[in-house]
Amino acid sequence: MSIPVTVLTGFLGAGKTTLLNRILTEQHGRKLAVIENEFGEVGVDHQLVIQSDEELFEMNNGCICCSVRGDLIRILGRLLKRKDKLDGILIETTGLANPAPVAQTFFTDDEVKNAFRLDAIVTVVDTKHVLQHLDSEDESVKQLAFADVILLNKTDLVSPAELDALEARIRKINAVARIHRTHNCDVPLDRVLDVGGFNLTRATELDPQFMEPEYPFEWAGAYALPAGTHDLAIGHCDHDHGHDHSHEGHDHDHGAHDHHHHHHGNPNELDIVVMPVKSLSDADIATARDAAVLVFSDWETRLKEGDAVVPGASLHRLLLQDGHGHFQLKIPAPGFYLVFESCGHDPLHIHIMGETAKPGWQRDYHAAHTHNDDVTSVGISAPGDLDGKKLNAWIGELLRVKGGDIYRMKGVLAVKGSNKRLVFQGVHMLFDAKFDREWGADPRTNTLVFIGKNLDRPGLTDAFKACLA
Repeated sequence: MSIPVTVLTGFLGAGKTTLLNRILTEQHGRKLAVIENEFGEVGVDHQLVIQSDEELFEMNNGCICCSVRGDLIRILGRLLKRKDKLDGILIETTGLANPAPVAQTFFTDDEVKNAFRLDAIVTVVDTKHVLQHLDSEDESVKQLAFADVILLNKTDLVSPAELDALEARIRKINAVARIHRTHNCDVPLDRVLDVGGFNLTRATELDPQFMEPEYPFEWAGAYALPAGTHDLAIGHCDHDHGHDHSHEGHDHDHGAHDHHHHHHGNPNELDIVVMPVKSLSDADIATARDAAVLVFSDWETRLKEGDAVVPGASLHRLLLQDGHGHFQLKIPAPGFYLVFESCGHDPLHIHIMGETAKPGWQRDYHAAHTHNDDVTSVGISAPGDLDGKKLNAWIGELLRVKGGDIYRMKGVLAVKGSNKRLVFQGVHMLFDAKFDREWGADPRTNTLVFIGKNLDRPGLTDAFKACLA
């Protein structure tokens, strides 16, 4: 059995030492060893019993160079030679440290890979002060991005509303970490020790519904429309127009929008894309949604009052007067049409022979924030078997080109010809994959997540699906 390793990280003053002391003093019955900035390797059996300068693990100014990583490998090697069997190892990093090099240690050395498993990276967050760090480029963002478990600590210093907003912000950076709210790091130890966070013993942690991305549009609705030219009215409506706003997906605060339709804060501009869709199935809607993301990134066609809106891969910027306007919607053939638009509430009204069409499906989407959240999560889920050679080639090229931007990746994959799940995990350019248990009655669905900077969601998704056998 490999020994689980927990890495404790968090910005200066977040409460890492408080959490460490809680673990060391609690009656949990585990025999642990600690590798810490200041005091080397310490065997723990309800008390500190060993301290050795010879096994000191130091970090210089928050940076971990190759020689220090070598020290960590040496300490781990010494721990293996001890007579008493350890139940786990804790590694505490400095508050300024990027946890990636520590995690990478468990990929680079064969003896370490065989004897230990990186169970989880636990990041402690100072809820009172973390936002000032997230708004600048520093290691606190990376600490959140690498985390498997996040403790929102010092909850007594902020309001519940501030906590909710902070958690939502963190979800943009890392959509799959388990988040716990704590005071003085008071958390059940089974939430931070031996949680199986990094090696994905629980594939359900990667539920794609949990990883709702940010989109360039805020609302979409599907309409069944006859062929012909229809009146597309913006803002000309009373509010009792019969639309059901209990949208599927994420709850949305409609009161915050009060029917102002805008592009980047301009109340007299509204961006829309109209796309035909075969059906209202989840698959067809998802295909149209992904296509709309690309269209929204393209050049816009500016339309004034009375101009024609034509369905297809075109971004229309409607120029309004006092938030209102009428345009011609030209439908070439009867069928379903999806309308994506840039405000968070459906402001448009399609009039067909004097009657207002109602959407047969509608949804609110997370709009891209104005602040610069460079670090994001991309989740992919697809049924079917993968071609092993294509998968290896894609992963190899992806890490070569984008490895510096990919902080974490992990997943459970179905490979053609094997009845076992392929569990993979990686940190930057280092990657490891192992077959574990058989699929059994579980559906052979590939589930994976990438966390990092400058991630191309459509590109990653398309490239992965190209690996399907």
